[in-house]
Amino acid sequence: MSIAHLLEDFDTDPLATDKVHLMTEDTLEEHRLTAFDAGYAAGWDDAAKAQSDQKTEVAASLVRTLEDASFTYQEAVAQVNAALEPMFRRLVDTVLPRSLEDSYGLHIVEQLRDMAREQTAQPALLVVPSGAGRVLKPMLDREFAMPVQLVEEASLPPGQASLRIADIERNIDYEALMNAIKSALDSFTYQAREATRNG
Repeated sequence: MSIAHLLEDFDTDPLATDKVHLMTEDTLEEHRLTAFDAGYAAGWDDAAKAQSDQKTEVAASLVRTLEDASFTYQEAVAQVNAALEPMFRRLVDTVLPRSLEDSYGLHIVEQLRDMAREQTAQPALLVVPSGAGRVLKPMLDREFAMPVQLVEEASLPPGQASLRIADIERNIDYEALMNAIKSALDSFTYQAREATRNG
């Protein structure tokens, strides 16, 4: 058995014209340009696809980041509101009433002084709750040269007062102010909880 079929045959002439196809210089150049154009177009398409894929990935990453940031922000707001609510409640329930009580006399003096500018030399009438007169009397005597008639009214709730000079009248109601502040706080905390719940 022969192995000749496995070995290269050197008997044939590789330059024989019946087997070799020669190209002209122009044809060769045309093939080169065609190959270059095909390679250039393929490279351009690959670059455009890579850029498009990169933009898509960047956009998706940005969306994920914004969603995470939004969720983190909502969590932070919820935690801050939850932490601050007890402090605000304590402020409204304890500190603010005491502060308003301490400023009650000063507020009355300020209102009377403002009213007296418009009605000079007119007597003033001040109606206050029972027990408030002993604190207010020394302040009024010290601050005003005009006569101020101080009347204590048992039916008047604490934190209220009625001031009158001639035809000008003003009312002070710290209870209504406190209720308005509490209502505003309730509304704020409710809206904050709803906003957190709804995202």
